[in-house]
Amino acid sequence: MSRIDKTFKKLKKENKKAFIPYIMAGDPSLEKTLENVKLLEECGADIIELGIPFSDPLADGPIIQRAAERALKAGVTLKRVIPFIKELRTYSQIPIVVMTYYNPIFKYGEENFIKQIADVGVDGLIIPDLPFDEAYQIISLCRKVNLDTIFLIAPTSTIKRVKRISSISKGFIYYISITGITGSKLSLDERFNEHMHLIRSLSSKPVAIGFGVSTAEEAHSVSKLADGVIIGSAIVKALKERPEEAKGFILGLSKAIKGEEEI
Repeated sequence: MSRIDKTFKKLKKENKKAFIPYIMAGDPSLEKTLENVKLLEECGADIIELGIPFSDPLADGPIIQRAAERALKAGVTLKRVIPFIKELRTYSQIPIVVMTYYNPIFKYGEENFIKQIADVGVDGLIIPDLPFDEAYQIISLCRKVNLDTIFLIAPTSTIKRVKRISSISKGFIYYISITGITGSKLSLDERFNEHMHLIRSLSSKPVAIGFGVSTAEEAHSVSKLADGVIIGSAIVKALKERPEEAKGFILGLSKAIKGEEEI
């Protein structure tokens, strides 16, 4: 059982939901990223989603795009992130999910990449621009080293695709709450509820919802429908623009998701 599986199992017993914050590795430096990971864990993070800087992050909005630009400007690339995660593991055993695009993996070499991130203690992998039906080599390599492969379901996904994605995803299923980029406005309409119920009827795996969640109120509402809530742009923005208030903001998100604070 992976660290991710154990986390969701433990939270389910406690009747709580997972708080999954996203940050960009190297924004603005790897030293600061280490501080931020410690802060997130202190604020109740259950799983950390760690972005790999890339020059063309097509699924991401301007906030995360600028975070990637800052990291790249600081000289942070995939080659530096891997040993950073090894160092991070001397401080924390929190589950880490790496989010990267396929281009850096292709350039690095699929087999080398998978083996090395598994060796340094990464628990899961998200590749937003690699659909499951083109990912069989990656999936096979990940299975050999017990690395969870996390695939995305969108509001436009058909029943057939939902079934396939559910069957091959490990760790959890990532549900994109909106048909847009990260940081877009969230809309919890009837169609959203219906699609979540459909996914629930087709899979028993944990479902984490991401894209568009930016406030404690939204996080609380989304947590009622999911097993976990992924928050990226709002946290990246808070850490960059209002660092003195970031801890209180992140703590509020965590408590809202876990039902520890009345909204």
